[in-house]
Amino acid sequence: MTLGTTIIRPFTDDDLAGAAEALVEVHGTDGYPVEGVEDPEAWIKSEAVMAAWIAEGDGKIVGHVAVMKPQGEAAADLWIKQSGDSEDHVGVLARLFVTRSARKQAAGQRLMEAAVSYAHNHGLRLVLDVMTKDAAAIRLYERLGWRKIGETLHHFGNGKTIPAVCYVAPTA
Repeated sequence: MTLGTTIIRPFTDDDLAGAAEALVEVHGTDGYPVEGVEDPEAWIKSEAVMAAWIAEGDGKIVGHVAVMKPQGEAAADLWIKQSGDSEDHVGVLARLFVTRSARKQAAGQRLMEAAVSYAHNHGLRLVLDVMTKDAAAIRLYERLGWRKIGETLHHFGNGKTIPAVCYVAPTA
């Protein structure tokens, strides 16, 4: 899947160092993520990852997204409660980041499309939570038809919290 010079493809272990470098860059420009930057490779390659993709531009990794098994996220709990779906039918869209240089090339949208396609093909409904400070991400999700299902506090670090909004993907 390509758009301009940005290629979206499945994540491989060979991508780990480049994805970690992109994550550290995004953290520096946007403050995202609020956790995981101390050991970005471990954060990206979590045991809960079901599938992941990277965006590559000019031979460099410029973005990443994963579909993960629910691990007690508020968005997953809210959706299960609201919909009656079982946890086996819910995936969490997570670890989405795109470097500033790749944002005008629709890399974030393309990464999300790959994740949504995977979820649809595997009978999963995707949910996510996003910190309210991440206004550009919220605009992207809403533009792509994701629906707000509630609000929560994102917990990180030593007892720190930040307001977040929970979303569910549109039906196919």
